[in-house]
Amino acid sequence: MSTEANEINSAPITPRRSASAALTPPAIASPPMSLPPSQFHSPSLSRWSLLHPEDSITTKMSAEANEINSAPITPRPVSVASTPPVMASPPVSCPPSQFHSPSLSRSPLLHPENAADAPTPSKTPRTPRTPRISLTPRFITPLGSPMRKALRLTKLDPQDAWLPITESRNGNKYYAAFHTLCSGIGVQALVLPVAFTILGWTWGIISLTVAFVWQLYTLWLLVQLHESTETGIRYCRYLQLCGATFGEKLGKLFALLPIMYLSAGTCTALIIIGGSTAKTFFQIVCGATCSAKPLTTVEWYLVFTCAAVVLSQLPNLNSIAGVSLIGAITAVGYCTMIWAISVGKGRLPGVSYDPIKAKSDVARIFSVLNAFGIIAFAFRGHNLILEIQSTMPSSEKHPSHVPMWKGVKVAYTLIAACLFPLAIGGYWAYGHLIPANGGMLTALYQFHSQDVSKFVLGLTSVFVIVNAVSSFQIYGMPMFDDMESAYTTKAKKPCPWWLRSVFRTIFGFVCFFVAVAIPFLASLAGLIGGLALPVTLAYPCFMWLKIKKPKKYNGMWWLNWFLGISGMSLSGILIAAGIYVVIDTGVEISFFNPQ
Repeated sequence: MSTEANEINSAPITPRRSASAALTPPAIASPPMSLPPSQFHSPSLSRWSLLHPEDSITTKMSAEANEINSAPITPRPVSVASTPPVMASPPVSCPPSQFHSPSLSRSPLLHPENAADAPTPSKTPRTPRTPRISLTPRFITPLGSPMRKALRLTKLDPQDAWLPITESRNGNKYYAAFHTLCSGIGVQALVLPVAFTILGWTWGIISLTVAFVWQLYTLWLLVQLHESTETGIRYCRYLQLCGATFGEKLGKLFALLPIMYLSAGTCTALIIIGGSTAKTFFQIVCGATCSAKPLTTVEWYLVFTCAAVVLSQLPNLNSIAGVSLIGAITAVGYCTMIWAISVGKGRLPGVSYDPIKAKSDVARIFSVLNAFGIIAFAFRGHNLILEIQSTMPSSEKHPSHVPMWKGVKVAYTLIAACLFPLAIGGYWAYGHLIPANGGMLTALYQFHSQDVSKFVLGLTSVFVIVNAVSSFQIYGMPMFDDMESAYTTKAKKPCPWWLRSVFRTIFGFVCFFVAVAIPFLASLAGLIGGLALPVTLAYPCFMWLKIKKPKKYNGMWWLNWFLGISGMSLSGILIAAGIYVVIDTGVEISFFNPQ
């Protein structure tokens, strides 16, 4: 019909004859379309011409007739065959599930008005057939887009199946709670009362509360940043997320040294603490009248290292969930026992709560900043959050951040129940008499060795040793993963079991060597806290701004910029303060001579 109209319009102009005006052909109504009631309000069906075929055909033919009427008419030869009237197509019968099929959307039966534009033969048109069911798979249709996201979300790097952190992905919220609690609380919390001796009651409690809330917020940011629903990428390691945020070179420059310290340095500190506590435990059990020759400090370090290396042969992060559970129980146990015994025995005679005064104003300022560093060092484990979350399965319907955050909330409830009583109760019991080296554990042995049973003291020591061995496993796992990643990248195959054992044994004894060479590492808690501070308090804020891109000048935008800049500034100040305090007060340096 469109072809005829164009041909008529191109004819020479001839005076019109009123008697020969073309009449508009009547539109033949189509029978009603049968659909289930649930489909009447579908957005795609509301635009479907089959639901209103009479409207579309009538409108089309009326427009053509008006166009013909407006053009001058030229007499046509009798031999020209007239175009038969357009017959409305009968309704198409198909199941509702096929309404959005791409093949049906291209069928001319769904658009009868388009069929009217094409020239039709003079013979009687064929009866239209019911279109065949689409062979297009459902998961590549628009309705299948969530499935595509889920497939992208769970798509993994093949090399991840060879590495200990991502080798097993059957973790759950319970495993997350075990790992987070074991890595988030430890012997570093025992020196919190030392910071109170400098800050006093008010500023000590305020600083501890602010630090706890701040690090819990940045931990939530890391949990949310672990996986991206837009790209389907899972950042299974802290260094990977830094590389994606700051670039490969800057990411390594900013985060490689702090993460290496938080893994290898923490393992070294655990050897020092575990070996020293094992020596104390032997003295408690054996007593002064024991005729057995005690081991030296270095030998106790070696005993602890051997136990840690044997336990480190467990293959992957999920396989040490039971070890982390034991470590979490013992950590909560010795923290509770230490502060309960200290508070139960009452304050020591001559206890003072006046902040320790420095020699000068500059020394006073740096002492306060060093106390902030001690509090910051009490909160650890952020470098392991992404690794712990990577052990969980993830999909669009069941993202991993949901069970991870449930486990984190339980773990940090217990951490708060340990740290706050330990800091407040320890400062109340010992005041300025709290030993700077060793904190609450040293104070327990020093002031209550006579009025507390050997069983309680020995049990506390055992809890500290077991927790140190358990924490060694989870803090050493990123280093194990890094060593095996270097091998699998070059060899293009999994690391054999014997080479994995060699790697972990070498790592354990390298940490042992450093512990023997630098036994005063625990005295640098303030300085080390400043070095590791950006990993906990600053970098997650910048990562959120770069990856999530919140709207400028809204609440989240201002909050993350403020916390990120504050964290970096505080880190630089704490490093300077830690160096000053070490130089001013001095540290008993004894290389290769642990006491």
